[in-house]
Amino acid sequence: MWRRLTAIYVLLLALVLIALEVPLAIALAKQDTEQMTVDRLADAVRFATLAEPALRTGEISDLHAELIRYDELYNIGVMVIDLDQQVVITSRADFDALRRRPETRRRMQQAQELSLAGEQVGSQGPIWPWREAPLVVAAPVGSGGEVLGSVITVSPTERLSDRVGASWFQLLAVGMLAISAGIAAASSLARWTLKPVVELDNAVHRITAGHYAARVPPGLGPPELQRLTIAFNEMADTVTDSLERNRAFVAHASHQLRNPLTALRLRVEELAEELTTATAAEEHRLALEETERLGDVLDGLLALARAERGQHRRETVEASGVVAERIAAWRPLAQQRGIRLSADPTMPVRVRAVSTALDQALDALIDNALKFAGRGARVHVSVRPLDDSVAVHVTDNGPGLPDEQRARAAERFWRAPTSQNIDGAGLGLPIVEELLTASGGRLDLLPARPNGLDARIWLPAADPSTHPPGLHTTTPAHTPPPRGMTG
Repeated sequence: MWRRLTAIYVLLLALVLIALEVPLAIALAKQDTEQMTVDRLADAVRFATLAEPALRTGEISDLHAELIRYDELYNIGVMVIDLDQQVVITSRADFDALRRRPETRRRMQQAQELSLAGEQVGSQGPIWPWREAPLVVAAPVGSGGEVLGSVITVSPTERLSDRVGASWFQLLAVGMLAISAGIAAASSLARWTLKPVVELDNAVHRITAGHYAARVPPGLGPPELQRLTIAFNEMADTVTDSLERNRAFVAHASHQLRNPLTALRLRVEELAEELTTATAAEEHRLALEETERLGDVLDGLLALARAERGQHRRETVEASGVVAERIAAWRPLAQQRGIRLSADPTMPVRVRAVSTALDQALDALIDNALKFAGRGARVHVSVRPLDDSVAVHVTDNGPGLPDEQRARAAERFWRAPTSQNIDGAGLGLPIVEELLTASGGRLDLLPARPNGLDARIWLPAADPSTHPPGLHTTTPAHTPPPRGMTG
């Protein structure tokens, strides 16, 4: 942007210089031409005064000698003609050589006619640097209204053209120096003007990347932009403070919930002595596992709070094992609701993710599928390794979601119009998306075929080179996985 602003400043300066220097250059050419014309016309008048008695008496030897000396000294050809336009005297024997150019012959003929009519003939226009035609000046010979003849001088204009060209070159040099200085000044002014904008751009990108302490240095640029930077810094302080309060609340709440959860676990463990049947023992074991699961969820909330501050720590997770655990945990509820919950058997596949990110993502997606797929539906979980990532699909053959609803499904507190009476707060998918983003992955919500929803989790592979043979898809290593519709 500063280049465009500099170009505008320089263009304006160039237009001003053109508006000033072009008329000045023309005026200089006219001034030099007029000065030369006045000098030559004065010489022609002097020769006309000398020629009057010579033409009356016929004694032209002295005048002839004067014209020759003048021509030898100044290289200016002089010719005296009578009323019949016959040449009486010339300053050089080859005077006709001066008439070789058609333009010169035309001007000499015009000068002869006007001077014999009693008029003085001077310049017919300014001498330009590229003009090569000589200057023709004529004065009538005679007095008291009687014209006896005419004196015509033909002056070379090379020196005058060179002088005009030199003046124009000086003007051009001054203009170039002015433009050079203008470029430097305009560049400095543009940089100074746009410095706050550049700093604002940098600060916005740093804040977007998670560096919430980024601010714009004060006191840069013009007063209007200084006020803008002050307002931006105040806004950033307010937003950062709000985010920090929210994260502190999440972290504090997660920490405080661990104490009653620990007490609950102790009480559940004490019930083990009262259990006598194998079924009760199994239910007791599952209850203990779920208390441990709740503890992991609280740890995950703490990890999420740290992830939003850019302080998250990823770990290696065995995806197939997590899928098997979550299928076992949700199968009783699926059977109760008349839904078939299954998973493909796969060899171990490891991914990199924030603590409990995959667990919570699968819980949220399986929970949604069991809620909305309907009795008699089928929910299937599969793990598909790629060259540098792993896709975990939670697919159901329920009613699914229209495109516009799938686009909004990951918005916080959003719920489909047809699901308002079903338990939930509309936070499951937003939390999943936050955890996956912190893990370097993402969530895609795609339509299943022929009907239903395909919720696809993308996570980076822990070690792409160790994927089991035969599980790789045909996706090239340099091609990113296709994106679906995410909220």
